[in-house]
Amino acid sequence: MITDIDWQLIGISFITVFLAEIGDKSQLAAIALGGSSNNPRAVFIGSTVALILASLLGVLAGGTVAQFLPEKLLKSLAAIGFATMALRILWSEQ
Repeated sequence: MITDIDWQLIGISFITVFLAEIGDKSQLAAIALGGSSNNPRAVFIGSTVALILASLLGVLAGGTVAQFLPEKLLKSLAAIGFATMALRILWSEQ
């Protein structure tokens, strides 16, 4: 039902995923495939379906894990994971 839709959560999810995807490897791969293909529409459809499937798997996995772990612990683990990735990026030698 339309009244059951959490528009704020949809907006936050969209913004988060959109910003996370800008300039990542999958976008660069789509750019390369689209530029070297005679059918960029097929590249668009393929990359869109792949992102949807990856998101679906993430949501299903998150929902399953959330049934077994308290919300506070789950958020703490996510925060630690993101902080660890950020520190590794900052301290990686290039």
